[in-house]
Amino acid sequence: MGGIELLTITVLAVFVGFEVVSKVSSILHTPLMSGANAIHGIILVGAITVAGQATDGWVLVVALLAVVLATANLVGGFVVTDRMLEMFRGRRAAARDGEAK
Repeated sequence: MGGIELLTITVLAVFVGFEVVSKVSSILHTPLMSGANAIHGIILVGAITVAGQATDGWVLVVALLAVVLATANLVGGFVVTDRMLEMFRGRRAAARDGEAK
């Protein structure tokens, strides 16, 4: 694949990802975060694939930027999901402590 095709794939992936995430309401954002992590993982694999096949320098720079941003998004999603699950664990532990007294 040439540089233009790889850049086109990267730009289209960015637009599709932005549109998908921006259409989710803020109320549903946290519960859907774990499902979104799978999508971000796919985006990361695509960005790595494009970076691996890049022959032009500017395509490689854009692809590596996509890898960095997708990685940050993926890790951030797992951090938010972990915090959300900790909140639920805290409620269950408090409820058990209240029942034991």
